[in-house]
Amino acid sequence: MIAIDVKQGGEEWFKLKCGKPGSSSFDKIIQTNGKPSKERKKYLYRLAGERITGKQEATYSNAIMERGIELEVEARVLYEIATGLDVQTTGVCYPDDTDAYLCSPDGLVGEDGGLEIKSPLMATHVSYLVDNKLPTTYFQQVQGSLLVTGREWWSFMSYYPGIKPLIVRVERDEPFIAMLKSELDLFVNELETITTKIGV
Repeated sequence: MIAIDVKQGGEEWFKLKCGKPGSSSFDKIIQTNGKPSKERKKYLYRLAGERITGKQEATYSNAIMERGIELEVEARVLYEIATGLDVQTTGVCYPDDTDAYLCSPDGLVGEDGGLEIKSPLMATHVSYLVDNKLPTTYFQQVQGSLLVTGREWWSFMSYYPGIKPLIVRVERDEPFIAMLKSELDLFVNELETITTKIGV
C-alpha cells in the first residue's frame, strides 16, 4: 500500500483522485453478489472524461453531506476514546505504484485496520444501531478499502450527536475481494482503451 498524506477535499486530493476508480464508488462497478453494476458504463465514461480533461465534474452536495464532513473530526475522536485505538489520518491510498485505483479512508488504525465514518440522519442512524452490522450500502466501499490497503479489518462507525455510536469491525471477505479485484482490473483496462481511443 502507498499512502499519500494530503488534505481530503483539497485541490491536491482531487488531483490524485481524478480519473481513477475509488472505493466509495466501487458499487458503481460491482454489486454485492459479484455481478457488474448497472451504473458501470456511466461511471466508466465519467472517469474517461476526467482523464481527458484533467478535471472532476462537480458532484452533488447537500446540507446532509456537508454536516457529515463537519462531524467527522469529533466522530474520529470519539472512536479513539471508545476503542482505545489511535487513528492516523491520510489523504489517498493506492494498492501499489501503478495507482490504478484508490481509497480515501477516514483513518488508518494501527498496522492492520482502517476506519470508515458516516454521519447519517437520525432515523438512519437508529436503524443502523438496530441492525448492528455493516449496512449493505457500504459493503463494496469497505471491502474495497480492505483490497486497496491490504489491511485485515475495517471499522465502520455511524455517528449521530446525542445517540450512542455504532462501531462494528468488518473482516475481509476474500471471495468478494477476489471478484472485486478481477472486475477492477477489467474496468481499468477498459478505461485505458476508451481514453486512448477518444483522447486528444
